[in-house]
Amino acid sequence: MKQKNLGLLGENLALKHLRNNGYQIIARNFSSKFGEIDIIAIESGDLVFIEVKTRWSQSFGSPEESITPWKVKKIVKASEYFQLLHPQLPQSLRLDAVVIELDNQGKLQRIEILKNLTG
Repeated sequence: MKQKNLGLLGENLALKHLRNNGYQIIARNFSSKFGEIDIIAIESGDLVFIEVKTRWSQSFGSPEESITPWKVKKIVKASEYFQLLHPQLPQSLRLDAVVIELDNQGKLQRIEILKNLTG
């Protein structure tokens, strides 16, 4: 499966899973000079910035392992910028991740929301 197709499939699975778990999606693929945020949502009164990581093989490690401190730092900067552009949204920020594992046929094996990566 091509990387772009894998990413799109992962984001679509993540959106459905997030909605089923009470997240109100407000933006997708926000891009700025500070970085990109896959999904932005509101959940439990927090403005939540969500990184989606999808893997179909463990050869390069688990999806969680690909969320490096450097990646978190970029997302935090982009999220602070997004918040400046949208002051009407909740001021309480949170960084979550959705990690997804697929089999080699593209079937969902695992999907999990990891809450509050920075705290």
